[in-house]
Amino acid sequence: MAAGFNGFRPAAFTFLRGLAANNDRTWFTDHKAAYERDVLAPFHLLLADIISALAERTIPLGGDPKKAIFRIYRDVRFSKEKLPYKTHAGAVLTRDGVKGAAGLLYVHIDLDRCFLAAGFHAPDREQLGAIREAIYIDPPRFETIRAGLAAAGLVLDTSETLSRMPRGYEEAQDLSVADAIRLKRFVVRRPLTNETVFSRDLIDACVTFAEETEALLRFGWQALTVLDPTALR
Repeated sequence: MAAGFNGFRPAAFTFLRGLAANNDRTWFTDHKAAYERDVLAPFHLLLADIISALAERTIPLGGDPKKAIFRIYRDVRFSKEKLPYKTHAGAVLTRDGVKGAAGLLYVHIDLDRCFLAAGFHAPDREQLGAIREAIYIDPPRFETIRAGLAAAGLVLDTSETLSRMPRGYEEAQDLSVADAIRLKRFVVRRPLTNETVFSRDLIDACVTFAEETEALLRFGWQALTVLDPTALR
């Protein structure tokens, strides 16, 4: 066996399946060791290997493998859904290693769908405005990025988009990037097969995805320097 990540085991899905059927504190407490062994431990190894590979390629995404994974405990304070635990596992790598930083690589492990995502998932109002302005100022550059994504089989998520041009961009209605200016987030996704998730191939899948989406991330990071000139240092 090679050192480091060697794939999630089917036991990870066994745990998630059991949690989905028994989403309560008693069951989770009784099976917490399985969660730590079959989900957390391999996830830590996966992230460490991804971070190392990205560093070799000078792709500025990283973090602490143990802190990059989202907590399994749900925040139910303001939710109608009171089940206490998430039934999936997810982790995020960012430019400065902070979970809430703008621009990310996300890994999602789930019974129903495992996938990778990258981009700017929930930009605040100022961040969204800065990215829109960058697209408006330089349509050819953004179209080149979008063409590169398309060549890799990736398209921007359009599930959250304005029906009309945002205020101040009405004159951009006829531009080729008008649809992009209407987006509320700038994210691409790639599904993962169980075969990949259960093998070391998941490392390469994540690294390749990061390479394919790097131009989108750098575009957004550069756009955000109008808000924070030190963002790219």
